[in-house]
Amino acid sequence: MAVHQSTPRGSGFRLPSLRRKGATSSSRVAGAVEAGTLTARAYVFASARVLMGFVFLWAFLDKTFGFGYATASGKGWIDGGSPTEGFLGHVAVGPMESTFHSWAGDAWADWLFMLGLLGIGLALTAGVALRLAAVAGTVMMALMWMAEWPPAKHLSDGSASMSTNPFADYHLVYVVVLIVLAVVSAGDALGLGRPWTRLPVVRDHAWLR
Repeated sequence: MAVHQSTPRGSGFRLPSLRRKGATSSSRVAGAVEAGTLTARAYVFASARVLMGFVFLWAFLDKTFGFGYATASGKGWIDGGSPTEGFLGHVAVGPMESTFHSWAGDAWADWLFMLGLLGIGLALTAGVALRLAAVAGTVMMALMWMAEWPPAKHLSDGSASMSTNPFADYHLVYVVVLIVLAVVSAGDALGLGRPWTRLPVVRDHAWLR
Protein backbone atom coordinates (compact mmCIF):
# COMPACT_ATOMS: atom_id res chain seq x y z
CA MET A 1 0.00 0.00 0.00
CA ALA A 2 1.48 3.21 -1.16
CA VAL A 3 1.80 5.97 1.27
CA HIS A 4 1.29 9.42 -0.17
CA GLN A 5 3.08 12.15 1.63
CA SER A 6 1.25 15.41 1.52
CA THR A 7 3.16 18.50 0.52
CA PRO A 8 3.89 20.49 3.66
CA ARG A 9 1.95 23.68 3.90
CA GLY A 10 3.05 26.88 5.51
CA SER A 11 1.91 27.32 9.03
CA GLY A 12 0.93 30.93 8.36
CA PHE A 13 3.60 32.21 10.73
CA ARG A 14 5.85 34.84 9.16
CA LEU A 15 8.61 36.89 10.56
CA PRO A 16 7.85 40.59 10.64
CA SER A 17 9.15 42.43 7.60
CA LEU A 18 11.81 44.75 8.83
CA ARG A 19 12.05 46.27 5.38
CA ARG A 20 8.38 47.22 5.29
CA LYS A 21 8.44 48.68 8.78
CA GLY A 22 11.67 50.45 8.07
CA ALA A 23 10.28 51.94 4.88
CA THR A 24 7.11 53.09 6.65
CA SER A 25 9.08 54.55 9.53
CA SER A 26 11.46 56.33 7.18
CA SER A 27 8.52 57.70 5.20
CA ARG A 28 6.89 59.04 8.37
CA VAL A 29 10.11 60.61 9.58
CA ALA A 30 10.71 62.20 6.18
CA GLY A 31 7.15 63.51 6.15
CA ALA A 32 7.51 64.95 9.62
CA VAL A 33 10.81 66.61 8.72
CA GLU A 34 9.31 68.04 5.54
CA ALA A 35 6.26 69.34 7.41
CA GLY A 36 8.50 70.91 10.03
CA THR A 37 10.58 72.55 7.33
CA LEU A 38 7.53 73.92 5.56
CA THR A 39 6.14 75.26 8.83
CA ALA A 40 9.42 76.96 9.67
CA ARG A 41 9.59 78.39 6.17
CA ALA A 42 6.02 79.69 6.42
CA TYR A 43 6.81 81.52 9.66
CA VAL A 44 9.98 83.00 8.20
CA PHE A 45 8.02 84.42 5.26
CA ALA A 46 5.27 85.57 7.62
CA SER A 47 7.80 87.41 9.77
CA ALA A 48 9.23 89.12 6.68
CA ARG A 49 5.69 90.05 5.65
CA VAL A 50 4.86 91.65 9.00
CA LEU A 51 8.13 93.60 9.06
CA MET A 52 7.57 94.83 5.52
CA GLY A 53 4.05 95.84 6.46
CA PHE A 54 5.40 97.87 9.36
CA VAL A 55 7.74 99.71 6.96
CA PHE A 56 4.77 100.95 4.94
CA LEU A 57 2.51 101.56 7.91
CA TRP A 58 5.14 103.55 9.75
CA ALA A 59 5.80 105.70 6.69
CA PHE A 60 2.06 106.44 6.53
CA LEU A 61 1.79 107.27 10.24
CA ASP A 62 4.92 109.42 10.33
CA LYS A 63 3.87 111.41 7.28
CA THR A 64 0.34 111.80 8.65
CA PHE A 65 1.13 112.87 12.21
CA GLY A 66 4.71 114.16 11.96
CA PHE A 67 6.42 112.04 14.60
CA GLY A 68 9.73 113.80 14.01
CA TYR A 69 11.49 111.08 12.05
CA ALA A 70 11.25 111.50 8.27
CA THR A 71 8.53 114.12 8.84
CA ALA A 72 9.20 116.96 11.25
CA SER A 73 6.81 117.58 14.10
CA GLY A 74 4.06 119.98 13.05
CA LYS A 75 4.64 119.21 9.36
CA GLY A 76 2.38 116.16 9.16
CA TRP A 77 -0.46 115.70 6.73
CA ILE A 78 -3.03 116.54 9.41
CA ASP A 79 -1.15 119.79 10.06
CA GLY A 80 -1.57 120.86 6.45
CA GLY A 81 1.75 119.54 5.19
CA SER A 82 2.06 117.70 1.89
CA PRO A 83 3.43 114.13 1.93
CA THR A 84 4.76 114.46 -1.62
CA GLU A 85 5.94 118.06 -1.84
CA GLY A 86 9.17 117.56 0.06
CA PHE A 87 10.27 114.42 -1.77
CA LEU A 88 9.05 115.09 -5.30
CA GLY A 89 9.84 118.79 -5.12
CA HIS A 90 13.51 118.03 -4.44
CA VAL A 91 14.04 115.49 -7.21
CA ALA A 92 17.22 116.67 -8.88
CA VAL A 93 18.06 113.93 -11.37
CA GLY A 94 16.58 111.56 -13.90
CA PRO A 95 14.39 111.72 -17.00
CA MET A 96 11.22 112.43 -14.98
CA GLU A 97 12.62 115.29 -12.90
CA SER A 98 10.30 117.96 -14.32
CA THR A 99 7.30 115.61 -14.19
CA PHE A 100 7.85 114.87 -10.52
CA HIS A 101 8.20 118.60 -9.82
CA SER A 102 4.81 119.20 -11.43
CA TRP A 103 3.23 116.47 -9.29
CA ALA A 104 4.73 117.66 -6.01
CA GLY A 105 2.11 118.86 -3.55
CA ASP A 106 -0.90 118.09 -5.76
CA ALA A 107 -3.85 116.79 -3.79
CA TRP A 108 -4.32 113.76 -6.05
CA ALA A 109 -0.66 112.81 -5.63
CA ASP A 110 -0.84 113.18 -1.85
CA TRP A 111 -3.98 111.05 -1.59
CA LEU A 112 -2.74 108.31 -3.93
CA PHE A 113 0.60 108.13 -2.16
CA MET A 114 -0.87 108.00 1.33
CA LEU A 115 -3.63 105.55 0.42
CA GLY A 116 -0.99 103.38 -1.23
CA LEU A 117 1.16 103.36 1.91
CA LEU A 118 -1.84 102.60 4.13
CA GLY A 119 -3.33 99.94 1.87
CA ILE A 120 -0.07 98.10 1.28
CA GLY A 121 0.83 98.31 4.96
CA LEU A 122 -2.52 96.94 6.14
CA ALA A 123 -2.56 94.17 3.51
CA LEU A 124 0.92 92.99 4.44
CA THR A 125 0.32 93.17 8.17
CA ALA A 126 -2.97 91.27 7.95
CA GLY A 127 -1.73 88.85 5.29
CA VAL A 128 -4.54 89.51 2.83
CA ALA A 129 -4.69 90.75 -0.78
CA LEU A 130 -0.96 90.17 -1.13
CA ARG A 131 -1.14 90.10 -4.93
CA LEU A 132 -2.72 93.55 -5.01
CA ALA A 133 -0.18 94.76 -2.47
CA ALA A 134 2.65 93.42 -4.62
CA VAL A 135 1.36 95.19 -7.73
CA ALA A 136 0.73 98.50 -5.93
CA GLY A 137 4.05 98.28 -4.10
CA THR A 138 5.92 97.55 -7.33
CA VAL A 139 4.44 100.63 -9.02
CA MET A 140 5.24 102.81 -6.01
CA MET A 141 8.81 101.54 -5.66
CA ALA A 142 9.41 101.90 -9.41
CA LEU A 143 8.37 105.55 -9.30
CA MET A 144 10.53 106.20 -6.24
CA TRP A 145 13.46 104.45 -7.94
CA MET A 146 13.05 106.75 -10.94
CA ALA A 147 12.86 109.77 -8.65
CA GLU A 148 16.20 108.90 -7.07
CA TRP A 149 17.62 107.59 -10.37
CA PRO A 150 20.56 105.48 -9.11
CA PRO A 151 22.28 105.21 -12.55
CA ALA A 152 23.28 108.90 -12.38
CA LYS A 153 26.69 109.77 -10.94
CA HIS A 154 25.83 113.47 -10.82
CA LEU A 155 22.73 115.52 -10.14
CA SER A 156 21.33 118.12 -12.52
CA ASP A 157 23.48 120.83 -10.94
CA GLY A 158 26.65 118.79 -11.43
CA SER A 159 27.13 117.75 -7.81
CA ALA A 160 27.74 114.12 -6.89
CA SER A 161 24.58 112.04 -6.64
CA MET A 162 26.07 109.84 -3.90
CA SER A 163 24.52 106.80 -5.59
CA THR A 164 26.15 103.61 -4.32
CA ASN A 165 24.86 101.30 -7.05
CA PRO A 166 23.74 102.08 -10.61
CA PHE A 167 20.82 99.65 -10.50
CA ALA A 168 20.13 97.63 -7.34
CA ASP A 169 18.94 99.64 -4.37
CA TYR A 170 16.45 99.07 -1.56
CA HIS A 171 13.47 99.93 -3.80
CA LEU A 172 14.17 96.94 -6.02
CA VAL A 173 14.80 94.74 -2.99
CA TYR A 174 11.36 95.73 -1.67
CA VAL A 175 9.79 94.84 -5.02
CA VAL A 176 11.33 91.36 -5.01
CA VAL A 177 10.25 90.76 -1.40
CA LEU A 178 6.67 91.87 -2.14
CA ILE A 179 6.42 89.57 -5.14
CA VAL A 180 7.88 86.61 -3.25
CA LEU A 181 5.47 87.13 -0.34
CA ALA A 182 2.53 87.07 -2.74
CA VAL A 183 3.79 83.98 -4.61
CA VAL A 184 4.31 81.88 -1.47
CA SER A 185 1.00 82.98 0.12
CA ALA A 186 2.82 84.39 3.12
CA GLY A 187 -0.43 85.41 4.77
CA ASP A 188 -1.34 81.84 5.75
CA ALA A 189 0.90 81.96 8.83
CA LEU A 190 0.58 84.77 11.39
CA GLY A 191 -2.12 86.32 9.25
CA LEU A 192 -5.64 86.13 7.88
CA GLY A 193 -4.63 84.61 4.57
CA ARG A 194 -6.59 81.36 4.89
CA PRO A 195 -9.98 82.83 5.89
CA TRP A 196 -9.45 85.57 3.31
CA THR A 197 -9.03 83.06 0.46
CA ARG A 198 -12.22 81.28 1.56
CA LEU A 199 -14.34 84.37 0.95
CA PRO A 200 -16.60 83.84 -2.12
CA VAL A 201 -15.44 86.99 -3.89
CA VAL A 202 -11.80 86.05 -3.39
CA ARG A 203 -12.39 82.47 -4.57
CA ASP A 204 -13.99 83.83 -7.74
CA HIS A 205 -11.25 86.42 -8.37
CA ALA A 206 -7.77 85.00 -7.85
CA TRP A 207 -6.16 88.42 -8.24
CA LEU A 208 -7.66 89.40 -4.87
CA ARG A 209 -5.61 86.79 -3.01
